[in-house]
Amino acid sequence: MIDLNLLLSTSLTNRLADSWLTVCALVFLISFALTGILIPQILLIAFRKKLFDVPDERKIHKGAIPRLGGISFMPSIVFSIACATGMSLLFYGGNINSIVHDVSVQVSFGICALMLLYLMGLADDLVGVRYRAKFIIQAITAIFIVMSGQYIINLHGFFSMTLMPDWFAYLFTILVIIFITNAINLIDGIDGLASGLSMVACLFYGVVFFYNHDYFYAMIMFATLGTLMPFFYYNVFGNPTKFKKIFMGDTGALTIGLILSVASIHLSNKGLTIDPTINPLVLAFSPLIVPGFDVVRVYLYRLRNRRNPFLPDKNHIHHKFLALGFHQSIAMLTILLISAFFILFNILISPYINITFIVIIDLIMFTALQIVLSQIHFRREARKKQGK
Repeated sequence: MIDLNLLLSTSLTNRLADSWLTVCALVFLISFALTGILIPQILLIAFRKKLFDVPDERKIHKGAIPRLGGISFMPSIVFSIACATGMSLLFYGGNINSIVHDVSVQVSFGICALMLLYLMGLADDLVGVRYRAKFIIQAITAIFIVMSGQYIINLHGFFSMTLMPDWFAYLFTILVIIFITNAINLIDGIDGLASGLSMVACLFYGVVFFYNHDYFYAMIMFATLGTLMPFFYYNVFGNPTKFKKIFMGDTGALTIGLILSVASIHLSNKGLTIDPTINPLVLAFSPLIVPGFDVVRVYLYRLRNRRNPFLPDKNHIHHKFLALGFHQSIAMLTILLISAFFILFNILISPYINITFIVIIDLIMFTALQIVLSQIHFRREARKKQGK
C-alpha cells in the first residue's frame, strides 16, 4: 500500500530543495557579478588616489599594488543575500518564509558583527590600527555572534568532552572566532592563498549545508564563494603593470574569516544529518586546518624565539615553499591540495576513529610536513655554502 503522507512529504521536500537550489544559484551569480563590477572601480580609485601596499623586506610582491579588494566583499555578500532572499520570498514564500524567520536573530546580530569588523579592516587598510585595538574589536564582534545564539555547545568527544557549561561555551566560542578570523588574515601571504583556501571551505560548507537542508547558511556560503572568485582572478592573474592586480587586505581577510568562523560553529552544532557517523567537529573544522595549524605553529615559533607573537615575519607555510624555489602559484596550489587532502582524509576516517585521535594524526602530519620542508631548505642552504 502506498503511503500518501510519505509521498506528499517527499514531494514537498524536493520542491523546497529545488527552490533553494535556484536561490543559491541566484545569490552566487549576483555576488559574482557585483564583485566583478566593484573591483575594477576600486582599482581605478586606488591608483588615482595612490592607495598602495608598499613593498618591504617581509612582503613578497614588487611594485605598487592596492590592498583594498576586500572593500567589495561585504557589500557584495550582503546585497546578494538580501536580494536573493527578497526575490525568493516574493516568488516562493511559504516554507522559505519560515526558514528566513528562523534565522532572523542570527542574521541581525551577524550583520552587526560583520559591519563592525569590516569598518575596522577598512581603517587598518587605510591608516593602520594597533593590534590591541584589533583584538578588542574582534572580541566585540565575537560577542555579537554569541548573542545571536551561535556558540559551540558540544565538543563531541574531543578529549572525552561533550556538553559544556554555558559560560564556558560562550568564552570558548569567542576565542575560536578570534582565532579563525586571525588565521585567515595571517595566511594571506601570497597571491590566491587566503582566497583559495576560503573558496575550498565555502564550497565544502555550502554543499554540506545544502544536503543538510540548512538552506539559508548554504546561501551565505555560495554568496561568499561568488564574491571570492572574481577577486581570486584579479589577485592571481591580474597584471600590475596594467593596474589590474589587487590584494584583499585586512578588510577582506577579516570579513571572510568571520563568515567562515560562524559557518564552522554552526556546522559543529548541526553535524551531517544524512550521515551521523561523521563527527560534527570533523565537518566543521577540517577546511580550516591549514590556516589554523599554521598560525599556531608560527605563534609558538615566535614565542620560543622571544619575539612578539603579533608582529609579522616570514615563517608561514607558504614562505617555506617559496624558500624551496616554488613559484607563488605552484606554492598556492600545493597548499590548496593539502587543505583538500585534510578534508577528505578526516571525513573518511571519522566513522572509525575518535575525534581526539583524528586531531592528533592531523597535527602529526602537519608537523611532519613542516619538518620535511625545513630539512630540505636547510640542506639546500648547506650545499650552497659548500659550493662557495
